Amino acid sequence: MTSKQGERPRVQIIACDAGGTMTDAIIVDEAGRFSIGKASTTPEDQSIGYIESLADGFDNWGIDFASEAEALLGDVDAVVYAGTAMLNALITGTGSKVGVIVRRGDEDVFIHQRVSQSWLGLSYADTLHHAAHHYPPPLVPRRLVHGVSGRIDCQGKEVIPLVEQEIRQAVGALLDEGVESIAVCLLFSYINPGHELMLADIARDVMRVKGREIPVHLSCKLAPISREQGRLNTVWLHAAAVDTGRKQYELIERALHQRGYRNPLQVVLSHGGIANIRYSRLHESAFSGPIGGLLGARFMAREMGIDNWICADMGGTSFDVGLIMGQEPLIEREVTITRRIFNMPTLMMETITAGMGLYVSVDPITQRITLGPESAGAHPGPVSYDKGNETPTIMDCALVTGLINPHNYLGGKVKLNMDKALRMLDEKCAKPLNVDPYYIAEGVLRLIASQMKEQLRTTLSIRGLSPVDYNVLAYGGAGPLLLALYTEGLPFKGVATVPWAAGFSAFGAATVDLMHRYEKSAGIVIPHGIDDSWKSKMGEAINTIWDELETQAREDFLDEGLSVAAVAFKPIAFVRYGGQMEDLEVRSPIRRISSARELDSLIDVFERQYERAYAGVAKHEQAGFEIFDLGIEASLPKPKPKLVRRPLGPREPVGQAVKGERRIYFDGHWQNATIYDMDALSPGNEVGGPAILEAATTTYFLPLGRSVHLDDLSVIWLE
Repeated sequence: MTSKQGERPRVQIIACDAGGTMTDAIIVDEAGRFSIGKASTTPEDQSIGYIESLADGFDNWGIDFASEAEALLGDVDAVVYAGTAMLNALITGTGSKVGVIVRRGDEDVFIHQRVSQSWLGLSYADTLHHAAHHYPPPLVPRRLVHGVSGRIDCQGKEVIPLVEQEIRQAVGALLDEGVESIAVCLLFSYINPGHELMLADIARDVMRVKGREIPVHLSCKLAPISREQGRLNTVWLHAAAVDTGRKQYELIERALHQRGYRNPLQVVLSHGGIANIRYSRLHESAFSGPIGGLLGARFMAREMGIDNWICADMGGTSFDVGLIMGQEPLIEREVTITRRIFNMPTLMMETITAGMGLYVSVDPITQRITLGPESAGAHPGPVSYDKGNETPTIMDCALVTGLINPHNYLGGKVKLNMDKALRMLDEKCAKPLNVDPYYIAEGVLRLIASQMKEQLRTTLSIRGLSPVDYNVLAYGGAGPLLLALYTEGLPFKGVATVPWAAGFSAFGAATVDLMHRYEKSAGIVIPHGIDDSWKSKMGEAINTIWDELETQAREDFLDEGLSVAAVAFKPIAFVRYGGQMEDLEVRSPIRRISSARELDSLIDVFERQYERAYAGVAKHEQAGFEIFDLGIEASLPKPKPKLVRRPLGPREPVGQAVKGERRIYFDGHWQNATIYDMDALSPGNEVGGPAILEAATTTYFLPLGRSVHLDDLSVIWLE
């Protein structure tokens, strides 16, 4: 998968995933070979971690990036970013100061919320204690929310005209408050945007008079779909976080341009697409970090002919689980961030706080070991980083038991202080419980593995799915370490990881085409038994919205400096039976609906999907059908990594693949484990436990009785 040492490759794609702890980069040459680099994340200026991870990746090829950057980056086709730059602005509250204008009477919408939103993110125990329930604070202080008179009804007709004087007063008051942007969300603007567009024109006129220009963001352009709370939250997110996030993206782009890169920086979008950093709806990149691995899993599914993966991503902060079904990730049309709902299509991902940086402590009341929820992150990091932290972490436990090599962390570039890790674990956890520190360390690893196993089981069971139909794909720097433990006892079809697991999310970002996704509410009702002439009229209404969305897509691609000649469009309809609350995303088998029969073909696709998702007996065509929303995906192809198949060799690893032995503590006693160089293993090799497979950026532990083999793509399968 890598170029020869010291040989300068012609680099085609670079992708980066900036996580909460580490920043991973993947460098892909024109032959599809790739190298993974890793560095600590630098939240204040993510370009530093980005460049350091690039340098580490080139160093794996024996190339000095600092001296050869211009020659290496000058011909690169695309550089892609996935990470937390924009999400950090939302979570930390460091985004722009936003003023909001809504319909008169809706000024308290941030306080009232949707009922379900007030309970999001709480544990089951917390939801039982209503008297002690704490609502999340409003996104915007009440004094910065202004209402204006005017009303559009659900048919898109003007019922009450806008009152211009109220708009001028509201905008003037917000400017006097020093807001840095204004978010506008009026009722039914997704059907008729006239009032929002008029309000924006008046607001700009007020700004000209006052001599101060700030952006005005409209929900009809950013999220033209129903579900008002999510729409309002989304336009607020764009207004609050985009400028801050874009500044981080621009720092990265500037650092790359200074080193010879010529093209715009591209960023992964939450629904699995890619756009450059001048994209008009850049808020869609807020959740890009965790989904890179799902995109890589989709790529692997298609390359390997595997239909279903359950993806397990363990890093320093969290354990993320997602699904690939029929070689496609699941998309959720609403995403929850910081206990709030946003109308933002996002690849389905379920997260628990189970990263390697989680603090380990003793509960003073119960005298039991507690994991997290706080994490050491990259700064100060685990105790063994020796950067001032004295509270042990899960990683320190893995180090103390011998599962992690203190001299090979990040290829030996970071030295770990095992003595300090053992001392702090003994002092903070073992002595208070009067037990051996090694016993504590193993117990912590088993405890976190049990939580991860439960998350895998729950992700499937709540959807009525069975492990026997799914293969596990583990990745992230810590994903393979305890893989044999957190999949034990669940009857998965197969359990796999890859040698480049630590950089797999960055790898996933490199596998994606340039793709934008657009949605708009339609409100089309198809009663049961209507005649063909009515179906044709409904088809015309559907086509009108698809045409509108395609026009917007072309405009966005042109604004990003891209050619639209090769853009491919995939029309989407969100269909449900009449009276239902939830719909299914249906990919239309045809570009446009020109007859009743073609509308029927769209409905047929929906009914087949419905039968797969639920059951045939649940179908209810007599209730008619509703198409509340329509959408399109617009994509342009770009180069991708290539997976090289190699012939299977001998079962026994040979040569440099065997590094020696190391004492490890597991199953309550010390034992010898054979150490293997993961990167030196070849297709066909088999390894039995107790063993540890080491790479520069990840470690895979095999207990006694478990084994692995490598297939022709070097994918590592657990037996």
